[in-house]
Amino acid sequence: MSAIESVLKENRVFEPSDEFKTHANVNGMDAYNALCDKANADYEGFWGELARDNIAWKKPFTQVLDESNAPFYKWFADGQLNVSYNCLDRHLADKADKVAIIYEKDDGSSENITYRELYERVCRCANGLKSLGVQKGDRVVVYMPMVADAVVAMQACARIGAIHSVVFGGFSAGAVKDRVKDAAAKVIITANESVRGGKQVPLKATVDEALAGGDCPSVEKVVVLARTDAQVPMVEGRDIWWQDLVANQASECEPEWVDAEHPLFILYTSGSTGKPKGVQHSTGGYLLGGIVSLKWVFDYKPDDVFWCTADVGWITGHTYIAYGPLAIGATQIVFEGVPTYPDASRFWSTIEKHKVSTFYTAPTAIRSLIKLGADLPTKYDLSSLRLLGTVGEPINPEAWMWYYQVVGQNRCPIVDTWWQTETGSNTIAPLPGAVAIKPGSCTLPLPGMMVDIVDESGAPVEKGNGGFLVIKRPFPSLLRTIWGDDARFKSTYFPEDFGGKYYVAGDSAHRDENGYIWIMGRVDDVLNVSGHRLGTMEIESALVANPLVAEAAVVGKPHEVKGEAVVAFVVLKGERPQGEDAKRIAAELKNWVAHEIGKIAQPDDIRFGENLPKTRSGKIMRRLLRSLAKGEEITSDISTLENPQVMEQLKQTI
Repeated sequence: MSAIESVLKENRVFEPSDEFKTHANVNGMDAYNALCDKANADYEGFWGELARDNIAWKKPFTQVLDESNAPFYKWFADGQLNVSYNCLDRHLADKADKVAIIYEKDDGSSENITYRELYERVCRCANGLKSLGVQKGDRVVVYMPMVADAVVAMQACARIGAIHSVVFGGFSAGAVKDRVKDAAAKVIITANESVRGGKQVPLKATVDEALAGGDCPSVEKVVVLARTDAQVPMVEGRDIWWQDLVANQASECEPEWVDAEHPLFILYTSGSTGKPKGVQHSTGGYLLGGIVSLKWVFDYKPDDVFWCTADVGWITGHTYIAYGPLAIGATQIVFEGVPTYPDASRFWSTIEKHKVSTFYTAPTAIRSLIKLGADLPTKYDLSSLRLLGTVGEPINPEAWMWYYQVVGQNRCPIVDTWWQTETGSNTIAPLPGAVAIKPGSCTLPLPGMMVDIVDESGAPVEKGNGGFLVIKRPFPSLLRTIWGDDARFKSTYFPEDFGGKYYVAGDSAHRDENGYIWIMGRVDDVLNVSGHRLGTMEIESALVANPLVAEAAVVGKPHEVKGEAVVAFVVLKGERPQGEDAKRIAAELKNWVAHEIGKIAQPDDIRFGENLPKTRSGKIMRRLLRSLAKGEEITSDISTLENPQVMEQLKQTI
C-alpha cells in the first residue's frame, strides 16, 4: 500500500492565553510533558496512582495491570468499587444541595435536580429493579428519551451490579430486537413516548413490536415511564409503569460492590452490518477514563456548568453525561431537545439561560447551525463560556474558525477530541492550558496514551505521511471484549496484520512537523485515485472552506481508469440549486478543490441536497452515500435517519 497522502495544509496556531493557563489544571507544556514522562517511565505506577487518587474503592487493588492473557487485559482486577457510589454517595457529605442535573426539556422548561435528590431517585429505581428480580450481572436494555430519568436508570443499574445496554431512542423495532436478543436482556426500560422538536415519538409501541414475534424470550418485564399523557397498551404481568415501580421504594439502596473488571455496560456500535457488535466496558478502568479526561481535557472547575449535547444512546452520552460529570461532582445540563427547535438559536439561548461554561458538541451540529444562522450566537450573552469542545468526527478548519470566533468570541480554547466507543474516553485531545491548538487537529495524545501512526507492517511512518492510527499499550478505559464474541474482538481490534499487539482504531491519520495528529478519516473512507491514497476528510474540508458550502461528504466509486472517482455530496448555505445553476456551482466547486489541494482531489461528480443522510445523533451515514454513488439500490433499513427524504435528491446527478 502506498502511503495515505495528506493534502490539507493548515498553518494557523492558537496559543493558550496567559489567563487560561494560570488557572488550568495542567498549566503549560512543561506540565503536560512531565505527565507524559511519568507515564513513560512507570506506566503501571502512573495509572495506579491516578486510580487511587480519583476513585473511592471499597477494596483497594494490589495489581494495576494484568497482561497475562493479551489482548484481554485487566486493570485493578482485585479491587472492588461501585460506580453509582462514586457518582452519588461520595458527594453527599459536601455537595448534597449542589445541582447535579439541569434537565432542559424540549419545550424550554427546566428542572434542577440536586445530588441528594438524584441519589434518592436512583436508589428508588434500583430498589424497584431489585423487586423485579434484577440481580448482579443481569442485562437491562434502556430505550428512553433524553430525559433525566434515563441517567437515573443507568445509575440504578450500576448501583445493583446489573449490566445496562442503552439503545438510542431513534432506533427501529428491528434494531431494538437485535440488541435485546444479543444481550439476552431480562428487563427493558422505556417510555410511552419521547418528545423531540415539539413532536411525540412512540417508544413503547416500538418495544411492543420488537417483542411481538416471541424472539426475545429473555425479557420478563418492561418498565414504562409516562413522559407524556399518551395512553399505551400494557401487557398484564409483563409491563409496569415506572411511576408505580418507584412509588413506595426506599430512598436508600446499599450499593453492590463489584470487581473492577465487572462489566458496567454493553453499547452496540451503530452503522455496522450483520450481527450487532456489543462493545463491553469494565467498571473501574472505564470510570477512571471519564474522570481523568474531565479534569485534563475539560479543565473541570467546581463552579462549571458543563453541557454535552449528546444523547445517552451513544458513548459520548455515557462518559460525558451519565458518569464522568457526576463522578467529579459537576453541575451539568441534560438536554432533551434538538438544536433547531423552536428555532436555530436553541443552543445559544440555553447557554445564556443556564450560564454554561463548557460546551461540547458535534461538528455536524456546528455546520448545520452555521447554515441556519451564522450570526445568531451574537444575539445572545455567551460570556459565561470558557471552553468549547467537539466530538464525533474531525472538524473542518472553517467550521472550527466560526466556532472559535463567533461562539467562543476569540477567547475560548477548543478541545477537538478524538476517541471512540471502544476507547471509552478522550484519547487524543489538547489539554487547553498547555497545548497550542490548530484548526482541524486533535493535537496530541493524553498522557498515558501510547498513540502512533504506522504502515501496514506496523512500522512508524515519517511525519507528513499518513498511516493507520494505533495505540501501542492497553489503557484503563479501553473496551474489554465484544459481548459474547471474543474471537471477533481479537480479529477486529488486535488484528494479526499488526502482529496482534496494537489496538487498531480503523482511522487513518498523519503527524505534522510539530507532532500534531490529524485524522484523515476512516481507513475504509480512503480513496485510491490514480495510485494516490487520499483521505476523504481533507477533500471535505476543502469544499466546506468555499463560502457557498455549509456541509459536504465525500466518497469513492469505481472508475475504470483512475481506480476510484471522487463523489461529493454537498449542502449549500442557500437553496439547493437546480438545472443550469447546479451545473455552474458544481463546476465552480470542482475548480475550487483543484486550486485548494490539487487536481488529483477534484471531484468527478458533485450532487446537491438540502441535507445529508444522518442518524438522529447527527452522524452522516457514509455507507448509504457509497451506495448512492455507485448507483446501487438502497435495501438496508433507513428508518433511523433524521431525514430520509434527502436520499431521492442525492440520487440525482448533474
